[in-house]
Amino acid sequence: MALELRVEELAERTATSVDTIRFYQKRRLLDPPDKVGRIGIYGDTHVERLERIRDLRRHGLTLALIERVVLGELDAADAPLAAAVAAAESTDGDEEFLTIDELATRVGVPAEMLATVVDAQLLVPRRIDGQDRFTAADAEIIRGATALLGTGLPFDALLDLARAHDAATRATVEHAVQLFDAHIREPLRASALDDAARAERLVESFRVMLPAVTSLVAHHFRRVLLDSAQAHLDRVGEQAELAAARIEGTRRIEGPR
Repeated sequence: MALELRVEELAERTATSVDTIRFYQKRRLLDPPDKVGRIGIYGDTHVERLERIRDLRRHGLTLALIERVVLGELDAADAPLAAAVAAAESTDGDEEFLTIDELATRVGVPAEMLATVVDAQLLVPRRIDGQDRFTAADAEIIRGATALLGTGLPFDALLDLARAHDAATRATVEHAVQLFDAHIREPLRASALDDAARAERLVESFRVMLPAVTSLVAHHFRRVLLDSAQAHLDRVGEQAELAAARIEGTRRIEGPR
C-alpha cells in the first residue's frame, strides 16, 4: 500500500526536520507534495529521496553535487568519485570543524588576520552545510605560517609569496585535473563497463593519483628550494655562511617528515 504522509509524519519517518524538508523543496532536491485540499501529502518517492540525500551527505557530497545527482545531471559513476574526493581530506569520520573565530582562538592569531588570508584564497575552508569551516590540518598550517613570521619574515612579504605560490599551484592542479578527466574519466565513460564498474575504476584511479601527485609535487618543491638556496649562497654568501651551509648539507635535512 502506497504511503500517504503529512510533512510531520514524513519528518518523523525519515529522521529529518520539517524545516530541512522545506529547505530541500526550495533547493529542488525534493519534489513538492501532492495536495489533498490544503494538506500536502508525501509518498514513497519522497521517503526514498530523503534516504538517498542522507546517504549522499553522509559520504561528504555538497548540496550542489547532491542536486545534480538526484536530478540526473551527473554521471552515475561520478557520485562515488565525488564522495572519494570529499573523504580524501579526512580519514576520521568524527573530524572537528571550526569556525574562523574558533580557529583563531585555537592558534592564537587574530581572526581579522585569518580573514585576510582566507580572502586572498591562501587558506581554503571547507563548505559544511553552506558554511565555511576549518579543520585541525588548517590549524597546523597556521602554526607553520606563524613560525615563519617568527623568523623575521614580514607578514605582507609572506602573503605576497603565498599568493605567487597559490597562483602557480592552482595552474598545476587545474592541469592535473584536466589530465585525469581526459585520460581516465572520459575513456571510462565511453567504455562498455556498467556504472558500478566505472565508478570503482574512477575511485581506484583517484586514490592512486592523489597521494602520488601530492608526494611528487612536495618532493620536487623541497628539492628545488634546497637547490635554489644553495645556489644563492654560492653567489652571495659570506665565508661563515658557506661553511655553515656545508656542515648542514651533510645532515639528512630531506629525511622523512
